[in-house]
Amino acid sequence: MKPTITRLISLDALRGFTIAAMILVNYPGSWSHVYPPLLHAEWHGMTMTDFIFPFFIFMVGVSVAFAYSKRLDEGVPKAGMYKKIIIRAIKLFVLGIFLNLIPDFDFSHMRIAGVLQRISIVFLASSFLFLNVGWKKQAYLGGGILVFYWLCMTLIPTPDEGVVLLEPGRNLAAWIDRMFLPGKMWEGTWDPEGFFTTLPAIVTGILGLLAGRILLSNFNENLKSNYLMSIGLVLVLIGLLWAQVFPINKHLWTSSFTLITGGAGFLGLGASYFLVDILGKKKGTSVGIIFGANAISVYVLADVLSLVFYGFEIGGQSLNAHFLDLFTGIGLPVNLVSMLYAILFVMINFIPAYILYKKKIFIKL
Repeated sequence: MKPTITRLISLDALRGFTIAAMILVNYPGSWSHVYPPLLHAEWHGMTMTDFIFPFFIFMVGVSVAFAYSKRLDEGVPKAGMYKKIIIRAIKLFVLGIFLNLIPDFDFSHMRIAGVLQRISIVFLASSFLFLNVGWKKQAYLGGGILVFYWLCMTLIPTPDEGVVLLEPGRNLAAWIDRMFLPGKMWEGTWDPEGFFTTLPAIVTGILGLLAGRILLSNFNENLKSNYLMSIGLVLVLIGLLWAQVFPINKHLWTSSFTLITGGAGFLGLGASYFLVDILGKKKGTSVGIIFGANAISVYVLADVLSLVFYGFEIGGQSLNAHFLDLFTGIGLPVNLVSMLYAILFVMINFIPAYILYKKKIFIKL
């Protein structure tokens, strides 16, 4: 079945809104005053915030399917694509390390793992899988990885303790980080973006590839939407059942977490595709499209701008501290003020994103 390749407004907008949400939850006015839904779950369980990163990784897979289907149809040799894929993955990985180093550039405490690093690995794996493996084998591989990860995490005792544990810093993934992950780790003795937990994150990218396969098929539009939402519902239900023996946990990127968030990706994409691309309800999508046009660049820019908006001091206080003092002083709840500052920071990042979009400058990192 030859795929039909068209640009989807729903996908572009979803990617942009996801980046905006990542900035919103990463930069509150104060980490001491945040509404609970805007925080990650401390360990087992999940909040709405825990859906954001896997949702973006899911869309990396969808985007890979669209981008490389088009190149294959144009007859671009795979050898040339491999080279560009590897170069792009390296650039994303190095950029992630750079963001971890600023502003002090203390190489003795350099963190190798990180958000962009995980995205780069998922992008690399998803791209090579898409170019070389059919969708059925992708599905089998994804399922096999999740089962393998589950069995390893729940049956193999951590060598330093001799028992199976799923506690912070006391689990097989944390032990692997301590043994093999160089540099500083986010939590001291383990890292939420560590080596072993990246394995199920790759499955999130594979789920995106499968969703992209559906959108690229010659099924009629309504059937595509129905397939996406039906598969999403099944994945969520399987994930909830799996959670009874392998808890939902973003830090460990457990198999249940992978299926629930991946299923949510299918559901969200299917609903958005139906509303925006089929029914034509495009009102309100422009903000997402503008953010999504330079999604990674905006994410990097937010990290750089945070040095000013959270580190630059006037009168002995940072800008966010002044903001909190000003608006709590007139009686607003401190949690609300903290969120308002985060919204303001998202709006500030929208300005350069808008300028780039209007000038048709699309930075490919």
